[in-house]
Amino acid sequence: QKLDIRPFTYGLVLKSVYDNGAVFDAKVLDITESDMKAKFTNALRSMASVCLKVGYPTLVSLPHSVADGVRTLIAVSAASGYSFEQMADWDALLNMDPEALAALQAASASAGASGDAGAEEKKEEEEEEEVDVGGGGLFGGDEGGGY
Repeated sequence: QKLDIRPFTYGLVLKSVYDNGAVFDAKVLDITESDMKAKFTNALRSMASVCLKVGYPTLVSLPHSVADGVRTLIAVSAASGYSFEQMADWDALLNMDPEALAALQAASASAGASGDAGAEEKKEEEEEEEVDVGGGGLFGGDEGGGY
């Protein structure tokens, strides 16, 4: 008060961003937390798929590797008759009476049909007709001209 100094703020208002010879709108700098989470999740998925493909175990590929091992164990135990704790639900399903299985299938179909009816109509509308563009006998079709 004695020196008549008042607090002030200043800042820049970016209109464009210049990077390696390219000019971008300033909106490229508006990154939200959800954008960062989505990019991070995609990066983890990519890393897990690469690690699974090359067989290199990492923290992101470990759950998938364990789940794949359990699926393999369930398949082997179903074929051999051996049972373990995680196999109990699958064993009950695989050894179910055919009538009970049909009733279960009908119940799931009726429950799913009420929600899927609109989706099926949209799907039928979206399907395109297969158009024969012809190959002019290029691949030895019925039109002759084959060698």
